[in-house]
Amino acid sequence: MPSPGPYAGPERRALVPHQEQPLSTRLVDERPGDDDEIDLLAYWRLLVKRRWLILGILFAVVALALLRTLLTPPTWRATAVLQIDDYAPQVLRVDGMTPRMGYDPDFNQTQYELLQSRALSERVAEDLALPGSDIYERLRPPSWFERLRNLLSPAARARADSPAPAKPPGAASTDSKGAADQLARAAGLVRSGLSIEPIRYSHLVRVHYDSLSPTFAAQVANAIADGFIASSLDRQYGASSYAKTYLEDQLAQLKSRLEQSERELVAFAQRENIVPAGDGKSLVGQNLTDLNTALAEAQAQRIRAEARWNEAKNVTGAALPADMLSNSILRTLQQQRAQLQGQYQEKLQVFKPDYPEMLALQGQINEVQKQVEDELKNIRASVKAEFDAAAAQERMLVAQLDMLRDKTLEVDGRTIQYNILKRDVDTNRQLYDGLLQRYKEVGVAGDIKTSNISIIDRAVVPKEPFAPNLSRNLMLGLLLGLMLGVGTALLLEYLDDTLKTPDDIERHLHLAVLGIVPKLVKQTPREALRDPRSAFSESYRSVRTALQFSTQRGVPQVLLVTSPGAGEGKSTTALTLARNFAQLGKRVLLIEADLRNPSLGKALGMATETGLSSLLAGAATLAQTVQKTEDPQLDVILAGPLPPSPSELLAGSKLVSLLMAGSQKYNQIIIDGPPILGIADAPILANMAAGTLLVVQSGGTRIGAAQASIKRLRATRARLIGGLLTQFDARASGYGYTYEASYTYGTQPRLARS
Repeated sequence: MPSPGPYAGPERRALVPHQEQPLSTRLVDERPGDDDEIDLLAYWRLLVKRRWLILGILFAVVALALLRTLLTPPTWRATAVLQIDDYAPQVLRVDGMTPRMGYDPDFNQTQYELLQSRALSERVAEDLALPGSDIYERLRPPSWFERLRNLLSPAARARADSPAPAKPPGAASTDSKGAADQLARAAGLVRSGLSIEPIRYSHLVRVHYDSLSPTFAAQVANAIADGFIASSLDRQYGASSYAKTYLEDQLAQLKSRLEQSERELVAFAQRENIVPAGDGKSLVGQNLTDLNTALAEAQAQRIRAEARWNEAKNVTGAALPADMLSNSILRTLQQQRAQLQGQYQEKLQVFKPDYPEMLALQGQINEVQKQVEDELKNIRASVKAEFDAAAAQERMLVAQLDMLRDKTLEVDGRTIQYNILKRDVDTNRQLYDGLLQRYKEVGVAGDIKTSNISIIDRAVVPKEPFAPNLSRNLMLGLLLGLMLGVGTALLLEYLDDTLKTPDDIERHLHLAVLGIVPKLVKQTPREALRDPRSAFSESYRSVRTALQFSTQRGVPQVLLVTSPGAGEGKSTTALTLARNFAQLGKRVLLIEADLRNPSLGKALGMATETGLSSLLAGAATLAQTVQKTEDPQLDVILAGPLPPSPSELLAGSKLVSLLMAGSQKYNQIIIDGPPILGIADAPILANMAAGTLLVVQSGGTRIGAAQASIKRLRATRARLIGGLLTQFDARASGYGYTYEASYTYGTQPRLARS
């Protein structure tokens, strides 16, 4: 007899041990999070999955690029090379009239804009006589029919190509508005094909012109180069002419103002009797300045003389300064006195003071001493006389200065207006002289034609068309198609919110993946299950093995198989798992609990008027509802008649009694449940089952629906043991052989059993 299951008591809450978490679920929950990491392999799988979409878009874009290239008329490009310097050859340096030296960050860009200006385009159009000509007819792009004909017939591709015809006499419209419109149209034609390409790290610039006619392209490119140089010279000449005219008017005005101011100055000087001494000062003021300078020198001289006198009268002869003794014999007398005193002291050793020779020697000493004192008096008298002369000169200058100061103040009061008039005259004379020099320089510079622009290479008639470039367009189409295809694949993947891979189940649902059922292409599930070696059969055997290790007690005795929605493979899964467990020798009971849309009877080829609904409604017994199958180990209870209220039947006590009774007789009970969303049947069954297996369809079950289903199941204390992914196409999903069986059955004959 099979061992009793978890239904040991009459209470429903005892049917399921909720305190134990499935091992597979715990393994998923304990996996470290890596949401912040970039999974390059996932992106690669996405691209492999959408490879046909990417390749289709790539092929379409490349085909369009090829078709557009073949149908586009050839465009010819002529190029002229110009050198644009930031200064011109300077024959004469005139500020403002010749380009300045130095770096100007806006100079080059200004020249490029001038090359593309409307004024230059109009000038070129007039030089080539484009207004009123038939150039528009000859340059008209061919129609799509003509392009196809040219593509199919290369001989018809050649177009008439001749230089722009001269403007015929009388071709121009007499209407000024019409002529302006024709000129604007011709200028637009010139600007439409013009492009500028500066050459880096140089003063060179390429002037490109694209046209359907190679000869016309070369003509316009050269005309633009010539017209640009001519317009530059015209601007210089126009600037010099305007400056010359302006300077002439200013010179006439300044000359009149200068003459008037000079007449006013002379009249005022005569009226006020003012004689200028130069430097804008009067004679009295000039004398006062000179006298003030002389007084300062006299005061300095008096101070020096006074200092010498104070020094001379307070010191002895030996202490007199050297400058006082420069012209005196005082030094000589002092030396002579010192010699005589030396002789006297030497002879005093031998003779007495009253000795005649000693008396004579003493008389000589006294005479020299008298001469020294007289010389000192003379020196002091000389210094005193010098001091007295300096003081007298200072007093005289002070008196003279006081007299001139009053006179100067009187004269200065009258020369204020004179100085004002004098400054006005000087200012007018400076302005007149500067403008006169400028006028002469402008006149000379206007006659010199120099330009900072030169033509390095003139445009020649191109030999090969510039566009369309087949290889470049194909490469661009390939790149654009690849980007568009990848972008479309990423967008579709972003908009696709379905569960597609086992990783999606683990990442979004936090459930362990107990199995992966491959998608059948040319077979039905019944046909695939007939071959025990098929990948379809092997996948369900793998699910059976995973269920045996899903909990610590092995396979839950009462297992509910359900899914978020209908048609996701839950009935096939329930039936296949029941057969697989029966193959292990277990007694298995398969219950079809989908009382709204049953499908198990059709899959088994069985039909009965009684079933689960009859049992739950009390219209039949357990023995009457259980049916045998081809497998003696497998019994089944079909849904029976469709009841009006399936939820009330499933929530009753009859189902609990059925499960308790079945657990005593069968080793395994598998319930084929209804979908979870929209109805209350599946949550009721999940609460009663020992384990619930959630079946999701690869690419069919939405993430939000699956998450909502899990939320409903857990709200009823259901025990989710894992998920099962059905209809999984490993190659289409970009996983290759990652989830496919790489070890297959061999072809060698099996060994016979002994």
